[in-house]
Amino acid sequence: MTKTIFISTKENTGSIEFQIVNFTKKICKLTDHLKLHKKDYLSQRGLRQMLGKRQRLLVYLSKINLPSYNDLILKLKIREAKKDLS
Repeated sequence: MTKTIFISTKENTGSIEFQIVNFTKKICKLTDHLKLHKKDYLSQRGLRQMLGKRQRLLVYLSKINLPSYNDLILKLKIREAKKDLS
């Protein structure tokens, strides 16, 4: 999983797709950290917050651009977002 798939120029770093990829990368790093440090509760809280932000971004992307959403889900190999979030 690399960010370069989704970045065409430096102006694209604020796009929803890039933000989702960035959160996914951070989530993977934090998950590996928590495998070693099981009682790091502050990191667990940060992980839950990142998961929530990524979930909200995925819901937003699915509403505005469904083909891009489906492509991103397949490339990142993550589960689909819950549609009933408000």
